[in-house]
Amino acid sequence: MSDLRHLIRTIPDYPKPGIMFRDVTTLMGNAAGFKAAIEAMAAPFQSEKIDAVAGIEARGFILGGAVADRLSCGFIPIRKKGKLPWKTIGQQYTLEYGVDIIEIHADAIKPGERILIVDDLIATGGTAEAAAKLISRTGGLVAGAAFLVDLPDLGGLDLLRSHGVSTHALMAFSGH
Repeated sequence: MSDLRHLIRTIPDYPKPGIMFRDVTTLMGNAAGFKAAIEAMAAPFQSEKIDAVAGIEARGFILGGAVADRLSCGFIPIRKKGKLPWKTIGQQYTLEYGVDIIEIHADAIKPGERILIVDDLIATGGTAEAAAKLISRTGGLVAGAAFLVDLPDLGGLDLLRSHGVSTHALMAFSGH
C-alpha cells in the first residue's frame, strides 16, 4: 500500500461551502490501508524511546491506540473539557469561532516521560499545539507528532515545528 491517498474520501463543501473535507474513515475501513497507515505513522519513532502516545479525540483515539500498540507503549486520551471522569488539567486553544479546552487526567504523564501526539489530520494546528502545551505543563516531553493528513496551506505542521516539535504526516492535500 504505497499510496494511501486513494483511500481518503473527499467531501466537497462540508461542513460549509468552500471546504474540502478529508474523510479518513474510508482508509480506516480498509484493513490493508489501515495497517499500512499505522506502520507508516509509527515508523519514524520506532528507534526512539516513547513512553506513551497521546491521541486527540476522537479519530486520534483510534489511530493513537494502534500506534501505541505498534510502539509497545501506553496510551493517553486527550479529550474535550468535561469528558474525563477524574481530576484533570486543561489547555485552552483558539478556534475560528471562539475558544475550546482539551484535558488529560492530572496523573496521566510523569515528569520526563516522552509522549508522541497522534491525530488523523492537522489543519491550523491549534489543537495539536494545545496538546503539546498540555504535555509540557505536566513535565512530559513532546517526542513528536504524527498525522495521517496534513493540510499544508493552513500551516499546522509549521506551527508545531516553530515550537520545536518533530512532525510526521503520511500525506498532504492542498486547499482547506
